[in-house]
Amino acid sequence: MRSSTPADLAGRCPGCYLPCALCLCAEVPRVDTRTEVLVIRHNKEAHKSTNTARLAALALPRCHILSYGAPGQPFALSGLDAPGTWIVFPDAPPPPPEAPPPERLLVLDGNWAQARRMYQRLGLSRMPGLALPPPAADTRRLRRPPHPYGMSTVEAIAGALAVLEGEEVARPLHALHELMIDRVLAARGRLSEED
Repeated sequence: MRSSTPADLAGRCPGCYLPCALCLCAEVPRVDTRTEVLVIRHNKEAHKSTNTARLAALALPRCHILSYGAPGQPFALSGLDAPGTWIVFPDAPPPPPEAPPPERLLVLDGNWAQARRMYQRLGLSRMPGLALPPPAADTRRLRRPPHPYGMSTVEAIAGALAVLEGEEVARPLHALHELMIDRVLAARGRLSEED
């Protein structure tokens, strides 16, 4: 089933986009990080109720979302590759061994094809990157990724922060993702992904 949200948000929370009865905004943790997170979200993801970049921005004070791909709206590339910025992407080249930890992470938000196109079209392959291991086969999903490294945006952010700042920073984001899965499935009238 495709996730969608009415344009007027009728019956939905304007923060998490879930039905108001299942809103999880009051349960979103505040996760303070040393690392800034900049998400480039494909325009087609912006109004999906299953978009997890929205969750990351609710939980992380240092997370910002830029929209990409809206018709007639050019995307400003300046500053994306500022010193101290790494991209979270499987094909990204690793930083030099002596490089200090990044000050900012760049995360692409979209389906696999959208993310790959953004990576190529925005010239991000020149940036140092942080490649995460593929998620375990039994990881709960709302969308089936077509790529073994595919994961939701909030999972990728949590994984990167676990590497850079420790698992205690990532744990609340993983728990938030699990809560979102539960609420989305409840909104669909299902108790599990297999229903």
